[in-house]
Formats: sequence, structure tokens, C-alpha cells
Amino acid sequence: MAIEGPVATNKKQRQIPANRLARPGGAAAAFVPAGFLAKLDGSKTKREYADKQPIFTQGDAADAVFFIESGKVKLTVVSKRGKEAVVAILPENSFFGEGCLAGQPLRMATATAVRPCAVARVEKSVMVDMLHDDPVFAGRFLAYILTRNVRMEADLIDHLFNSSEKRLARLLLLLAHFGQDSKPLPLIAKMNQETLAEMIGTTRSRVSFFLNRFRELGFIQYSGNGMTVHSSLVSVVLND
Repeated sequence: MAIEGPVATNKKQRQIPANRLARPGGAAAAFVPAGFLAKLDGSKTKREYADKQPIFTQGDAADAVFFIESGKVKLTVVSKRGKEAVVAILPENSFFGEGCLAGQPLRMATATAVRPCAVARVEKSVMVDMLHDDPVFAGRFLAYILTRNVRMEADLIDHLFNSSEKRLARLLLLLAHFGQDSKPLPLIAKMNQETLAEMIGTTRSRVSFFLNRFRELGFIQYSGNGMTVHSSLVSVVLND
């Protein structure tokens, strides 16, 4: 079926991931940098990628920052033993590859198009100059990066403290933008169950089992284009 990241000793600690379901708001959440990047028309390159086509590979030289103009990109990491983990699924208007700005010499992950997408590439030196010369862009870019780091921290806590069922419920709510601007939850585009399993650290069979349970309980609904997530799914995450 296809559909469109020290041990706790008290109840308050176990509830931390649930309290972080909503994405942080403010300037970072509203940051749409396309206007800023338009200034770089002569200093950036744009390329179209097909579904599952790699943009860069773990171990490549880290010499540029990328920006998703349309589509989605998956970041994965492979261990020395060959085990692969999905780090993130990045939507439109997201940066990635920014580790080079902090002196990262090699790519720590592989970036792959999840569906056909358009990606802009900005050389590291050009990006550094823009951050130095445009304080408004620099401030918003920093806020964006910090917001994404908070999300990754919440994902780590989720993996440490929650069951695979709760992790899947939380992931679906995040993919549906639960708690963001109080908008109705949109349709989640098709995503392979194996990818969902990699993102929450469980097996495909367990994901299939939980999805069937969520559907029977009326928390999710399938259509030809993907899946609709109902806000009632949050009860699975909050249940302790």
C-alpha cells in the first residue's frame, strides 16, 4: 500500500514529545526565501530531478547550499554496516546542505528527490557573502535553521521515549502540518510504507498494522491521491 525523524523516569518527561507536535511558529515558520534568492539569478543554478534521483551522496564534497523550489527531498544516512535511516523529508521552500557553512568538508547524508522536483544550487562562497551582506536574510535564515533543529531534537526525543505506534501517529500529524496556523489538515501525498518505517525506526509490517488500525478507528482516510489525516489522531500521541 502506498501513502504519501538517559531514560525518562517520570510522567512529565514522557509527555515532552507530545507537547512538541506543533511546529514552532514566528518568523521562521513564515520564511519564504524565494524572493531573497531571486537576487542570485546569476549566481545560482537550477536543476530538475526525477523521482528517486540523487542530488548529492553521502561522502561527496560539501561545497554548496541547496533550496527546494518545488517537490520534496529525502535525506538518508547509511552506517558503516550498511544500515540506512531516513533523517528527514523536506518540503518545498526548504534549504539543505547548509552544513558546508559550518566547515563541514563532506556530505553527512544523501539527498534524493522523493518526487519530481526543482532544486536551486548556491555555491558556498556566494551564500556566505549573502549572509554577510543582507542582515534581514541572515536573521531569517538563522531562525529557519534553529526551527528545524528544534524539530530534529523533538524527533530524537520521540524515538527515545515513545512506542512505534505513537511515533507513526506523530509523523503523520507532522506531515499533515497539525497545529500550524490552525488550518484544516491537508491530504498527505503518497509515500511508501517502507519510507515511513525507516523514519520512525520500525518494520514495514508494523507500519501497515498501525495504519490499518488508524483507518478502522477513523483517524485516517485513504483516497486516490493519498491520505487524509484527521486531528483526532492526536489522541494516540497524547494517550499515556
